[in-house]
Order: sequence, then C-alpha cells, then structure tokens
Amino acid sequence: MEINTLGLTAALTAFLSIWLGHVAVRKIEATSRTIWIPTITALALGLITEYCSLITDNLSLKTALGILGVTLLWDAFELHRQEKRVKHGHAPANPNNPRHAKILAEHSTATTLDLLKRDPVGRPVPPDEAPKLITH
Repeated sequence: MEINTLGLTAALTAFLSIWLGHVAVRKIEATSRTIWIPTITALALGLITEYCSLITDNLSLKTALGILGVTLLWDAFELHRQEKRVKHGHAPANPNNPRHAKILAEHSTATTLDLLKRDPVGRPVPPDEAPKLITH
C-alpha cells in the first residue's frame, strides 16, 4: 500500500500560505510608502508561481505551487482592502508612515488603535468603550 500525501501537502500549504499572507499583508501595508510596489510584486510572484505549477511534473509540488500562487494573487488584492480597512478604522494606521499620516489627516474614521489587542468581554462593545479595553 502506498501512502498518498497529496492531501497533507495541500492542507499544510494552504494553512501556511494563508497565515503568512495575512501577516505579510498587515505588515507590508502598514510600513510601505506606496501600495503599488508590493501589489505588483505579489502579482508577479503569484503569476510566476502559477506558471511553475503548470510546468512541473511532480504532483505534490504542482499542488503546493498552485495553492501558493493563488494565495499570492489574493494577497495583492488584499493589500488594497487592508488600506480601506485602515481608512475605516478597522485596522490601525501607522503614524510613522507618510501614506498613513495622510490617511489619518483625511479620514476621521482612521485610528492608531489596534482593536485586535483588547481583552474580550463576551458581549458587543460600543465604539466609545472599545478604546478602554485595549491593552498596551
């Protein structure tokens, strides 16, 4: 009996690429002075990775590269969505980043508070109470 590891390869690749992509999008968007360079980079890497997945013969590698490529393409899209989250106050703005400083000046909903760094209270929290729950 031969063990088929394709499912494990797909699951690990999906988990790791989505996790790393989520972290990278937040970090890159917060520190990048322009959003276009990281977007073009992610698009190019995604397309190259997808091409490599099409030309390789190894099924496990083909699967891993395909999943990684799609994740990179999605991350390019998510960089713009993250910028919108910052404008709406759903993600913290980085006041040391000139692009974010401009967002803070132009959008009253933008904030430097990271609402993910708060203690859960087990109930919906009104907007005026949320900043008090943030741990520093």
